[in-house]
Amino acid sequence: MSVEAREARQPWILLSPALTAVTFLLFVPLLFIVVYSFWLSSATGADIPAFSFENWEEALTDPFYRDILLNTLKIAGITTIVCALMGYPAAYFIARARGNKAFLLLLLILPFWISYIIRTMSWINILGVSGAVNWLLVNLGLTEEPIQMLYNETTVILGLVHFLLPFMVLNVFVSLDGIDTNLEDAATSLGATKWQAFLQVTLPLSLPGLAAGGLLCFVLGAGTYITPMVLGGPRDAMFANLVYEAIITQLNWPLGSALSLMLLIVLGALVLIYNRYLGMAQLVKGLG
Repeated sequence: MSVEAREARQPWILLSPALTAVTFLLFVPLLFIVVYSFWLSSATGADIPAFSFENWEEALTDPFYRDILLNTLKIAGITTIVCALMGYPAAYFIARARGNKAFLLLLLILPFWISYIIRTMSWINILGVSGAVNWLLVNLGLTEEPIQMLYNETTVILGLVHFLLPFMVLNVFVSLDGIDTNLEDAATSLGATKWQAFLQVTLPLSLPGLAAGGLLCFVLGAGTYITPMVLGGPRDAMFANLVYEAIITQLNWPLGSALSLMLLIVLGALVLIYNRYLGMAQLVKGLG
């Protein structure tokens, strides 16, 4: 074997463990889901091998699924906007902090050390009828009886923001931390105010990180099912909850597979739109 051929094969040899893991842990299961989506489910819950578009027809034509999909995208969009509005100032503060960035970043990632389910269920002890907020309101005399604050869309968004905000802050921080502060000083020395320097210099340069955090928050928010299951009511189910119900409760794997692929296609289309207008290179730039 020539030296050129050996050098050409070397990157693939080094990548082979990762490619093997991705193939067997991602693409092969996804292929099974695609095959399952065309099978049928009997009344007893047994899967019937077939090639039928019945599950896809139900998923695409039933207004029930369409409405919940639109509601899922709406909740994910609102959550992303709130995370951006709350996360950018926090990321800017950490990036411009002097001498204690590591400590602030440690505080930021501390929630990841606690189970996502436990963090979500903690809101029940905070906002529940006998929770801390209601206890405070009643004891201060602001209300005569506890207020029902759980199991609505607002609580679901609150729980998602609690879960996704660190992702937004980290992405924006990485982008802001890579911006030379001398650029702001140069803008102010040329007559711009600090606010103008921020709007015309810092903000545009940090947009890749903001866009990366927004995409990550939106995709993770649209694909979650724990938060709406714990904090939402019957009207606040998200699309992932339908997949969970179809597979776990109804034991209808074919329909659940079709629904999961439907959500995957929608989110994949949004990623392609992002790539069309911003480009994955900007996403990598924002992350690095």
